[in-house]
Amino acid sequence: MTTVRQRRVGKGTEASEDQPSEETNVKPDGKILPDPPGGKLWSILSITVGGIVAISLGLLTSVYVATLHENDLWFSNIKEVEREISFRTECGLYYSYYKQMIQAASIQQGLHGLVYDNKTESVRTINILERMNVYQEVFLSILYRILPLQQYLEPVYFYIYTLFGLQAVYVIALYVTSWLLSGTWLSGLLAACWYITNRVDTTRVEFTIPLRENWALPFFAVQIAAITYLLRTHLQPAQERLTLMAVFIATFLFSLTWQFNQFMMLIQALALFILDCLDMLPTAKVTWLYIIQISGLLLVCVLQFFNSMILGSLLISFNVSVLIARTIQKNLKKGGLLNRLGKLVLHVLLVLCLTLLINKFIKKILNLESDEHIFKFLKAKFGFGATRDFDANLYLCEEAFGLLPLNTFSRLSSTLLFYVYGFVLFLLTVAAVIVAFRNLSGSNQVHFKEKMEDYTVTLKPDAAYSLVHTVLFGFLALSTMRMKYLWTSHMCVFASFGLCSTEVWKLILKCLHLYTSQRTQVIKYSIPIITLLYISFKFWPGIMDELSELREFYDPDTVELMNWIKSNTPNTAVFAGSMQLLAGVKLCTGRTLTNHPHYEDKNLRERTKQIYQIYAKRSPGEVHGILRSFGTDYVILEDSICYERRHSRGCRLRDLLDVANGHIMDGLGENEPDLKPSLYPRFCEEIKKNLPSYTMHFTRVFQNKTFHVYKLAKHK
Repeated sequence: MTTVRQRRVGKGTEASEDQPSEETNVKPDGKILPDPPGGKLWSILSITVGGIVAISLGLLTSVYVATLHENDLWFSNIKEVEREISFRTECGLYYSYYKQMIQAASIQQGLHGLVYDNKTESVRTINILERMNVYQEVFLSILYRILPLQQYLEPVYFYIYTLFGLQAVYVIALYVTSWLLSGTWLSGLLAACWYITNRVDTTRVEFTIPLRENWALPFFAVQIAAITYLLRTHLQPAQERLTLMAVFIATFLFSLTWQFNQFMMLIQALALFILDCLDMLPTAKVTWLYIIQISGLLLVCVLQFFNSMILGSLLISFNVSVLIARTIQKNLKKGGLLNRLGKLVLHVLLVLCLTLLINKFIKKILNLESDEHIFKFLKAKFGFGATRDFDANLYLCEEAFGLLPLNTFSRLSSTLLFYVYGFVLFLLTVAAVIVAFRNLSGSNQVHFKEKMEDYTVTLKPDAAYSLVHTVLFGFLALSTMRMKYLWTSHMCVFASFGLCSTEVWKLILKCLHLYTSQRTQVIKYSIPIITLLYISFKFWPGIMDELSELREFYDPDTVELMNWIKSNTPNTAVFAGSMQLLAGVKLCTGRTLTNHPHYEDKNLRERTKQIYQIYAKRSPGEVHGILRSFGTDYVILEDSICYERRHSRGCRLRDLLDVANGHIMDGLGENEPDLKPSLYPRFCEEIKKNLPSYTMHFTRVFQNKTFHVYKLAKHK
């Protein structure tokens, strides 16, 4: 078991808004007035200072997480094999391709090895560039080879420093988004501080460095910042074109670096669809965003050798359906309230039906089944029938795919983030409902509009998008803990924007009959500054303590296993075992695997279920036959899986296998009535007794406190 242990050490307040509100210098007829004298100089100065603060905070965050990583593992002092083992589960698999490209005789040979890979899945040649999102590893390895860095920087440091550097991009993008929404860079400063002080819930980059989301989320944040700017009114045509280009590049990079990009962008497309239907966003800009999503995803599809999972994504089907439905229903945004509501209901139904039909048609044509496990998981998770499907239950039993724990909210509340977020969310939701009702009611509701004008604010398109974005991603995070990082980072942006927003404080003060322009300005700066002071005084000592705490990587059993494999098995040997461990075997030893953690392939999922029969109740002959069918030479058994206690009964891996095989589970508790006792004992337990029925197929060649390695006989 990998652990860390204690290291044994032997050796000023702003006077006015930084950036004018969009409507400040706009005449009623839409013409833009010239800036007042000195206004341009102040704007340049403010942008310069705000930009310097943004870059400084980004770099400080990058150094902060890099220091935490070093302090936690003593990364600079441990051996190479220990560094590689620290890239756990799928992280190790992704990093192995970077290492493979670095060690290849040439870039061309490295690329050929990825396109025609026969070491990741035994007795099968696969295209890694098609199957997995590893172009970032390819790009980074080529960059390392062509730059004069080899004498000064080890490949592993070039890799991890790049990821930590992307954290700087991430924080700067969050900062800029909040700044654009509120009009003051004080809001960006608060957003960045909240991101850092809530690090446990906003990022996990320091201990899962190569994870795909750590590559992708910075680009997603850049995309959101660009969309926020795009949705501002009175943009010049050149500004709009440049912003659309920025959105496209960020969308493309986000899609290229994470296999779950399509599901995140589907939620984004739903946000755009809702706001477009309610007349809260310019239709032309929404159309461009739909097109950018489709084109970005299709470009990634081409680079991934026409990956069928991308072509069969719900995102493409949904966006195409929206564009078709809009063409069919040309008068969607005309008429009174009831007329509009009726048209909207029909529009939603039409889009839904078209999406399902197009998606079903594409999947039928392509014979696509790569993502069926995700829909099985979602069906079981949300109560649409119990399932015995092994893959779905494997996800359901993992804490990361469960509901968001309640203690998350107590941590977020300790920094005041959740309280402010809830406050701003409530106010802007009320404002959005009023604005949506007025939009749907049409222009004949003059008296109502005039009556409400003193108590409500017009919700700007960028704020409206941010509101719906945070609500939808909030639902995603509440339902699936692993996705909380998409919500909590934007929570920092949304809360800081609300706290520094003129519109929000204007609304509150008008409702309390206390509104004056000067009072609004004082509050919008004083409250954020007080909040920043509170956060600094409360959390600065803890951050300093965290940075001074020194530990070191400690996993002697896994190190011993990897060293034994490298020294005592041929380079062509094929290993079977758990997905998580085998990723490390490939990275540390370069041996061929039977299965691995990248689960987005139906054949691999079926293969993994078969390999995992080593932890089920099967006969030695059956297990030997299964393993040999995949060319296995050695099988690694882990006591932590065979005698698992981390999960409760019903969620242990052996329980999932028993139920999938129709066998009664071990231990006290209920079983479904149609489950039967197995004719054989559990393989991983019984093989250790060295009975003749087992030794004729398997010979133990390595053992320590955690792992048991058996060599397979080749007579069958």
